[in-house]
Amino acid sequence: MVIKVIDINEVRVTATPAARKLPDISGLVEKAAAGDLAAFGEIYEVCLNPIYRYVLYHVRDMMTAEDVTEDVFIKAWKAIESCKGRGQTFVPWLYRIAHNHTVNVLKKTQKSVSLETETLVEADGPEKQVAARFSREALLDATGRLPSNQKQVIILKFIEGLDNREIGEIMNKKEGAVRVLQMRALSRLRQQLSRTESEYAGWV
Repeated sequence: MVIKVIDINEVRVTATPAARKLPDISGLVEKAAAGDLAAFGEIYEVCLNPIYRYVLYHVRDMMTAEDVTEDVFIKAWKAIESCKGRGQTFVPWLYRIAHNHTVNVLKKTQKSVSLETETLVEADGPEKQVAARFSREALLDATGRLPSNQKQVIILKFIEGLDNREIGEIMNKKEGAVRVLQMRALSRLRQQLSRTESEYAGWV
C-alpha cells in the first residue's frame, strides 16, 4: 500500500487560528480504521498542514519537518486501529504521535537550524503583542529555549489556535494545568525577550 502523497513544499503555513479549526473527520476515521486507504488519504489532506506546521515550529528545519510529518502519517495509518475512541480522539492522538516522534528526532539530531523568513507562521497571541518590538526570529529563538512542555503549550495555543480543552486532550492534562503552563510559558517568554531587547540596546 502507498499512502497518497501531497507535495508538502506547497503547504502554506500562514493560516490564522480561526481558519485552522478542522472539519469533522470522524466518519473518515472510522472508514480508515476499517482499512479504507482512500479515506485515510482524505484525512491526510485535512490534517497535513497543521501537523506539518506543528512539527516545523519544533524542529525549525523544513526538510526535517517534511520527513517527520510523513513518518507521523505512516505511523498513524499503521496504528489507526489502536486509536481508542476513533473519530472523537483521532486528532489529539495524531498530535501525540507527532510530538513523540519530534522529541525522538530532536534527541537524535541535537541541532537547531534557523527557518527561512518566509516559512514563519503569522500567529495570533503573544507574537502580536511583541511584534512591534521584536523580530519574529527573536521570538522563535526565545520559544525554542522554553522547557518542552511550555513550548508545546505555546505552539498548540498560539500557533495552532487550539483551546485549552483540546490542548489538554493532546497533552493528557486537565484544563487548569494547561492554563498554569501557559502562564508560566508566557512569563518566561517575556523575560527572555526582555533580555534580548536589553542586549540589543547595548549594541547600539
